[in-house]
Amino acid sequence: MNTTEFIINTEKLSKNFGPVTAVDGLDLQVKPGEIFGLVGPDGAGKTTSMRMLAAIMDPTAGNATIAGLDLRRQAEALKQHIGYMAQQFALYRDLTVLENINFFADVFGVRGQKRRQRTEKLLEFARLTEFTGREADQLSGGMKKKLGLACALIHEPDILYLDEPTTGVDPVSRREFWDILANLHVEGTTILVNTPYMDEAERCARVGLMYGGRLVEQGTPQQIKSLIPGELVEFRPESERQHGIGLLRHTNRLLTAQDGVLEVQTYGDLMHVFVDDADHRRPELEAALQAEEISMLNFRRTMPRMEEAFISLINKLEAETGVTQ
Repeated sequence: MNTTEFIINTEKLSKNFGPVTAVDGLDLQVKPGEIFGLVGPDGAGKTTSMRMLAAIMDPTAGNATIAGLDLRRQAEALKQHIGYMAQQFALYRDLTVLENINFFADVFGVRGQKRRQRTEKLLEFARLTEFTGREADQLSGGMKKKLGLACALIHEPDILYLDEPTTGVDPVSRREFWDILANLHVEGTTILVNTPYMDEAERCARVGLMYGGRLVEQGTPQQIKSLIPGELVEFRPESERQHGIGLLRHTNRLLTAQDGVLEVQTYGDLMHVFVDDADHRRPELEAALQAEEISMLNFRRTMPRMEEAFISLINKLEAETGVTQ
């Protein structure tokens, strides 16, 4: 396969459930060996898109070519080229780690010496070598995710689809999981991942933002962040008269009314404020808050993360459409 081609290429791919359009004209291109992240609010169409691309769900309209195969006409052949890991744990809970891997090896026709070599590599890869005899239901959340990944990889797929693979696991397990994905990336596996975690989106080569069933923005994490206008400043408001959520809401209202303020976001007890010119606006913001006996503590300029960019883009789309997802 020519490496300049796209290994995933969709044209106006759509899925309707009765009168509801879950995915609306998806145009997605993913390069071989790329880690591509899909992000978006619940109900944006991410999981439905992935299920169509995995040939689990038939599209209503549109076309797609995946690993050189036509999604509609060659769906069964396509399944040999892809691994799919669903959101929910979908393995056999009463089978052991090794029995689950053997089951999926049988499904994909992986036998003999190749099975033994592949199983040994995946157990080591997923750090499950010491747990081959443990039933899947007795594994921790993070270990279940790694077992699911091992089963999805038993037939050495060209493309790996991961639907929110680290949801519900602890931070250490999340980091270990992404270390494994990094190794797969080095080996040349193409990875399409849905994730609600913006720090994970930062680790993708490119990111696509889905909203209302449509892919509305895509690019590198840096390109996505550059879509947000203005400069970002951060500070913690403090007042002797108000505290907690009341103080944050009052500060938000005051800031939003100021000239040069483009957007205000709240993170815990911190205010993140996008302004047209940080140096010029700082004295004005301080004066406006001091008039209400609110101080700006630990004021600093900072660079926006994917999380700020994601929230800003979603806020903009909701304002334009008048629809909140």
